[in-house]
Amino acid sequence: MNRISKFKNFLWIILGVAAAVGVTRFLFGLGVTTNLTDNTPWGFWIGFDVMGGVALAAGGFVIAAMNYIFDIKAFKPVARAAILTAFIGYIAVAVGLLFDLGLPWNIWHMIIFWNPHSPLFEVGWCVMLYLTVLTLEFAPVVLEKYPKILFLRPIYNFLHKLRIPLVIAGIMLSTLHQSSLGSLFLAMPYRLHPLWYSPVIPIIFFVSAICLGLLMVMVESMSSSYLYKKEHEKHILDKLSKIAIYMLLINVVFRFVDILVRGAGGFLFIDATATYLFWAEIALTVIIPIIVFIFAKNNINWLYLGALSGVIGVVFNRLNVGGLTHLNNLTETGIFYFPSWQEFFISAGVVSAAMLVFFFFIENFKV
Repeated sequence: MNRISKFKNFLWIILGVAAAVGVTRFLFGLGVTTNLTDNTPWGFWIGFDVMGGVALAAGGFVIAAMNYIFDIKAFKPVARAAILTAFIGYIAVAVGLLFDLGLPWNIWHMIIFWNPHSPLFEVGWCVMLYLTVLTLEFAPVVLEKYPKILFLRPIYNFLHKLRIPLVIAGIMLSTLHQSSLGSLFLAMPYRLHPLWYSPVIPIIFFVSAICLGLLMVMVESMSSSYLYKKEHEKHILDKLSKIAIYMLLINVVFRFVDILVRGAGGFLFIDATATYLFWAEIALTVIIPIIVFIFAKNNINWLYLGALSGVIGVVFNRLNVGGLTHLNNLTETGIFYFPSWQEFFISAGVVSAAMLVFFFFIENFKV
């Protein structure tokens, strides 16, 4: 049995357990399957499935912009894979969100009952519209496999001509909701820890999403090459790592300047849970990837470690902002929220399903 078959079997096992837990969640409610409470209503599912999932799919608009707008031809071989990742990623976000909502069958209300003053309203509409754009962007990849079906040719030609407008629309929509996810937390200055709360948190979310998009494409490329025993695309990885270094530096400098300007620098060196979480996040997101990309860029194993560390670090940031570093979780209740095993398995199941769909497309279409 080859590598990809073994890995797929592992994913199917996780998905099977997750399906059982998911049925339990919908039959008996949130309380049976989560450690969330009225004091800690946001946790792993919001931080990972929604905010982390949206950020993980950022490679779609980042690579699309570089390839189609800035005309960097070096990224053309990974453009389709990046768009596919974004497409599947956003579907996974929508599926994951259903588990977190108390009444998921009412999710359609946002379409009818508008609240344009709410950042969440903007996020919801941007996600729906961007998912539509991604569907139209990726559709030609599917349609080109069936050239003999005559009625599909006009659709393919039409979508091909719309490629640049769709890319531009996708970049605009992705930019809006990547930053608007940060805007959600502008309403809670007394709930989110000062090391994470900021008036410019929408910009922080957007910049870190670009970093994650670059790193995720690297992880995806190296993982696919390993599983399918193909040659690593070293010239692409080298370019991505160089751009990632600059973006990571911009991200970390911006964050520290923001912290110091707001007068929150005193929290950087105190003996507290939030401080340890912050420095762990910085180490994973910035320090490890930059050191690896500079000094071990010719070693694929180290390059993979550096990119994966950055991915974990940015997702960890979303987890911190999404619930771990809310002040009621750190100080007031005296009870530190930690996700239940059911929360982990449902999230792992959503990720496993997304990966299986990704493998199906790259095995059956010209991705």
